[in-house]
Amino acid sequence: MGGIRGVQRLGCLAAAVIAAVALAVPGAAAAAAPVSALPEAPGKHRAGVDFTGIVALSNCSGSLVRGPRTRDTDAALVLSNGHCLESGMPKAGEVVVSRRSSRTFTLLDPSGGRTLGSLQATRIEYATMTDTDVSVYRLDTTYAAIQRRYGIPALRLSTARPADGTPIRVVSGYWRTIYDCAIDGTVHRLREAGWTWKDSLRYTPRCQTVHGTSGSPVIDAGTRLVVGVNNTGNEDGARCTFNNPCEVDRNGAVTVRHGTHYGQQTYLLARCLGAGNEVVLGKGCALPRP
Repeated sequence: MGGIRGVQRLGCLAAAVIAAVALAVPGAAAAAAPVSALPEAPGKHRAGVDFTGIVALSNCSGSLVRGPRTRDTDAALVLSNGHCLESGMPKAGEVVVSRRSSRTFTLLDPSGGRTLGSLQATRIEYATMTDTDVSVYRLDTTYAAIQRRYGIPALRLSTARPADGTPIRVVSGYWRTIYDCAIDGTVHRLREAGWTWKDSLRYTPRCQTVHGTSGSPVIDAGTRLVVGVNNTGNEDGARCTFNNPCEVDRNGAVTVRHGTHYGQQTYLLARCLGAGNEVVLGKGCALPRP
């Protein structure tokens, strides 16, 4: 949307045209926001945040991630948004668990300038747009195998909430672009059309994410840990509608911030990853259950 920041609702032709223009004209993507974009040299990004562990989906962005109990021999996981699912956006209250998938992901090199290869899913481990906007795909290969073949490690998920004011990078594999800003604040509830998300991350104005950046990891620039996943922004100034999320405080007061962009925290996901990299729902895991 612009709102939820995939490209699926633009239609295949529109998405292809936008992508072609932005990649053919170096200034096209940058015109929408101050970003660090290709073809910057590797290592130029502050705190060493680059495209390591970043993947591109057909309609969104994503990242190769691991949790605090993940082993190198575990099947690897890819993180993106729930609204980026190949089957379409989950309804409010819907939770997808262990659904077969053969989706492919394009793995980028650290500079973002080269494609290293394709990774393939075997199933959707977990996905929802309730309370958060997340999808987790299980791959047919391990972290160790990816490291051996491509020399690419996974990004690590933080188990802690990020503090307001934390410098962040939002890294889009779809656009091969890095947005540089900070967490402006934590939103009690973020509402868009029929979906409501809890404790959303509001970005400072420098992160003007665009369609296709959905699913990009939100990386703490200091620790290089993943603290969130990019998902939405208010495009037109409308109130709580599709592509126009609104903020709702603890007293129910609604605030509309035209042009403001948001992500969803991922510390709950990190805490729910158990043995074998499975999302273990139930006691000790606060993610929504089916």
